[in-house]
Amino acid sequence: MNDELIRIQKDIEKFHHKAANAVIPLYPGIELCYLTFSTGSFSVQHKALSHIIQINYCKAGQMMWEMTNGNRIYLNPGDFSLHTMKACTDSVLTFPNGTYQGLGIYIDLQEASDTPPELLKNFGVFETILPEKFCKDDNPVFLAGNEQTESIFSAFYGQPETLMLPFQKIKILELLLYLVKMEFTPQNKLAEYQSELTETIRKIHDQILQHMEQRITIEELSRQYLINPTTLKNAFKSVYGTSIAAHIKEHRMRQAARMLIDSNMNIAEIAQAVGYDSQSKFTAAFKAYFKILPREYRKKL
Repeated sequence: MNDELIRIQKDIEKFHHKAANAVIPLYPGIELCYLTFSTGSFSVQHKALSHIIQINYCKAGQMMWEMTNGNRIYLNPGDFSLHTMKACTDSVLTFPNGTYQGLGIYIDLQEASDTPPELLKNFGVFETILPEKFCKDDNPVFLAGNEQTESIFSAFYGQPETLMLPFQKIKILELLLYLVKMEFTPQNKLAEYQSELTETIRKIHDQILQHMEQRITIEELSRQYLINPTTLKNAFKSVYGTSIAAHIKEHRMRQAARMLIDSNMNIAEIAQAVGYDSQSKFTAAFKAYFKILPREYRKKL
């Protein structure tokens, strides 16, 4: 397995020299790689390897996976996926935000089955759980993160250098045991969205940003674009990684900050330009976001 992963790593490094750290062997047949991308997309070509399962964890940014049926699934921070390296042969990794940071965990089912970690013996992790429960017929699985998975994955980061490898080895075991016991429910699976819907969501996003002075409700948008309000909210959060309200508030605040620096408009005019009907509401929102009053922000910069 290592030779194939090293070849993939070298392909990534040719594209972006800081994209991948070294492949880290943890147990026989189990290896780890930290990934960072600063690009919109990246093509991957490798052999169709059904016996190798890859687990992707998104720490920051976003990864979009286009299914063979044309539907799209988005990995946002905290989410993770499992698939065989047959499922991703000749694939294109797409990063809608232009950045991505995460983990790649590679498991050679044959090698790991022959020499499993002592704590995982007799659980059938590599013989049945991973290949049949998660990757049956080479179909990928996309899972929403939760408090427990985040506590596992986050421990792969920020550890003292001398303790990094022990933490990596312990957390891999914890992750695999979690996968053994977990059950699929509608709540932990990420939704697929037709490409037409995701393009409509992007149109809605662009419309809102182009008219930040307006307060458009979700109900108005759902009527305009003929989308169920719940579907609209869920799809927007998948595509942009946050709720409509939080996403638009961030853009309003950043636009207001630019206007405070680059224009001579007074604070009341800026408040109205970014969709606030009163200066006091805008001032409170700005201070909550930047921890400083608008007039102080303007003076400071």
